[in-house]
Parts: sequence; structure tokens; C-alpha cells
Amino acid sequence: VTGVQTCALPILALVLRHAPEKFDVDMDINGWIDTRELADSISKSRRHLHWLRAWHFEAIANADEKGRWQVDNEMIRATYGHSIEIELDLPTDDIPDALYWPCEQGEVESLLQFGILSGSRKHIHLSRTIANALEAGRVRIDRPAILEVDTIRAIAEGHTIFRAGTTVFLTEEVPPSALFQVDADDPTVMEDRKSTRL
Repeated sequence: VTGVQTCALPILALVLRHAPEKFDVDMDINGWIDTRELADSISKSRRHLHWLRAWHFEAIANADEKGRWQVDNEMIRATYGHSIEIELDLPTDDIPDALYWPCEQGEVESLLQFGILSGSRKHIHLSRTIANALEAGRVRIDRPAILEVDTIRAIAEGHTIFRAGTTVFLTEEVPPSALFQVDADDPTVMEDRKSTRL
């Protein structure tokens, strides 16, 4: 699947998260697109992907460790990362007691005082583990600080948390009462600092 992923993932992300209209495919309100229609449209508009078939999408979804894609029968959707308006009908069960969020060190005090808002994104992406949050944070921050989210408290205060993938959870807001900074001497943080210096 690796070669297929390399070729198809950028287009899959574009279509399912941001611009289905670029490939003239119909997306329903929950973000689902027919895999046959998608394969046909991509292979027609991108000649180098003429070999792409609907079953490739199921293979991509099954091989994705983060659970970014969901396939059901002959339909596929992205489970998170959307810039388009859709109504995700994701599960809200089996939420861990704690989730994690990376941020700039300089933002910590403000976030602990005011909470986390989704801003221009549709949802806040929370991580299952400190290591997952560090990995996600390094995409935009050299040395991210990590905040722990007390999900029990957040849910009790009326905030919904969705299970979007194997390591990613979504919410629209995290209240300050549910936020705590992970200590810099936490073993996972310290191990990450050592490995990024190498």
C-alpha cells in the first residue's frame, strides 16, 4: 500500500477534507463520498493515477495507524482535519480520562486561564498520549509544551469529545478548569527532548 499511499494521500486529503468540488464528486452532509465515483474522478483528472480503483481506498484506510480515514461499505470519509463544513457523526464513547494538546511554551499561562478555543479550525485536535501530542506539536513547534485535558471534567461541564481516529479526538472547546500543564520532567517529555537533540 505504501506506493499507493504516496500517490493518493495528498489528493485524498484534499478531496475529503477541503475541496470535493475540485474532483466533481458528491459529498454528503457527514463527509462521505462514494469510493467508485472518487476513484473514477481522480483517475480521469490525474492521468498518472489511471490505475486507481475503489478498493485502494479501503487498503489506505486500513493501513493508516492514526485512523484518518473511515471506509463503510463503498463509502469513504476523513475522520478529522476538515476545513469544509460537515456534520461529523463520530462516536463519543470510550474517551480516555486524559487527553493531550501541544502548544507554544509562551501560550501556556493564557490557555490555563482562558481555555482552548478551536479558532479558525472546526475542532481542536486532542491526542491520546503525551507522545502523540509531542509528535503532532512538532509539525509547527520545535519544542512544544503539553497540556493535559481532564476529559471527565470537560464532559461533565457539557463539552462533547469525539473519537476521530485511533490517536485523535475532537472537541470545539476545552474549559480552563479541565487543563493542566504536563511537567517538563515527565518521562515522556524528557525522552522526547533527548531524541530530538540527536
